[in-house]
Amino acid sequence: MAAISQAELWEPVFAVLALLVLIFGGFKGRAFVFCLLVALLLSTQFIVGPLKSFVDRRRPKQMEVVRMVQLQRTHPRVLTLLQKPTIRFSNERDRKKSGPSFPSGHTANNTIIAVLCCLFFPRWGWLYILIALAVGYSRVYLGAHWPSDVLSTFFLSTGETLLVFALLEWLWRSLAPRWAPQLFARHPHLNRASVT
Repeated sequence: MAAISQAELWEPVFAVLALLVLIFGGFKGRAFVFCLLVALLLSTQFIVGPLKSFVDRRRPKQMEVVRMVQLQRTHPRVLTLLQKPTIRFSNERDRKKSGPSFPSGHTANNTIIAVLCCLFFPRWGWLYILIALAVGYSRVYLGAHWPSDVLSTFFLSTGETLLVFALLEWLWRSLAPRWAPQLFARHPHLNRASVT
């Protein structure tokens, strides 16, 4: 659970996947990465951060004594998977660490990826929902979030992503016919295969 929840471990994998999609994914792949970056940026700047400050809900490890699983510090970071994690119970020091609990940034980011994977790649994109659910569960398991934080964030991020995608699709269909008519003729939608 600690490895699933450790975003720094997976950033290189996501960077390589994004690069491959940009290079080999054609228009749809580039549109996917663009929509993903916009949705993640808007979520971080205008939803997750402000809501954390506004709601200011304490994390389980800040309110109760919970079991904590921590990965060893290694360099490179991926070697932490080969080390035995430290298991301990939260204490007074943990009450002052970390920011507020709601919404869960990990859950928000992975839900955004999952929803866009489903919109752009419906044949296999739904598989990312399993990853998003695993990340959400790991946040509860590790005492970082309450179950209600994760569940609420899942619905909040799903709605936000659908709205962002609808807005970007509307902008594409409104502006592209004037600014890039040939490209629009081949790709009238951001998330569909090109017209032949």
